[in-house]
Amino acid sequence: MGSAVAFADDFVPPNGCEGRLTVQFKGCLMLNIWTCDADKGGDQWLALFTEGGMNRLRKIDSEFQWLETYSLGTGLVEKIITPAPDPENLTELFRDQTDTYDFTITQSGPTAGPDERIVGYDKLTGKTTIIDGESLLNTEYAYDVLDTSGNVVSQHKGRQFVHPDYRIFLFGQSIGPDGGVVRDNRPMSFAKPGDNDFFPDQPRFGCGAVLS
Repeated sequence: MGSAVAFADDFVPPNGCEGRLTVQFKGCLMLNIWTCDADKGGDQWLALFTEGGMNRLRKIDSEFQWLETYSLGTGLVEKIITPAPDPENLTELFRDQTDTYDFTITQSGPTAGPDERIVGYDKLTGKTTIIDGESLLNTEYAYDVLDTSGNVVSQHKGRQFVHPDYRIFLFGQSIGPDGGVVRDNRPMSFAKPGDNDFFPDQPRFGCGAVLS
């Protein structure tokens, strides 16, 4: 699956793959992003790290479809059913300022559950935020997770960022039912090949916090 990794002082992508970007977030989260020669052009791997190490690995395409997701702690594997009725589409978002989506995720592994349908939208707000020298587009999002009978299992909304050059969504703020911020994981720093803090194996910001 291209997910085998090795660890030294820093994180090392799989053989035949090349690191592209490290993003550090508030709340002790980090992404290491790489591409692999064997994959389709535009595909990328996003490895999510928490204080305990790599937690999740996701493969996306150039439109940010969630092609494959591996949860390392549980062994859960999630894959999108293609073609989707209304796939995620960054090209449409950049062109029309809004992108709707409707796709289904199937699960396998020891903790697998039934298929989940995800229906929602991303919308550009028209604002740009500069973080660590990178220009990020501001978005709003909302989506529902439905079961196989069409019942709403959970609802989600918030604000995120899009890096147009890397064609990736980045964490922002999750918004609760009352409109308040329930989680803030905004980007804090970026590192590229050759930077001292490129491809580490630990997040940097907000780790070790004591929750009351």
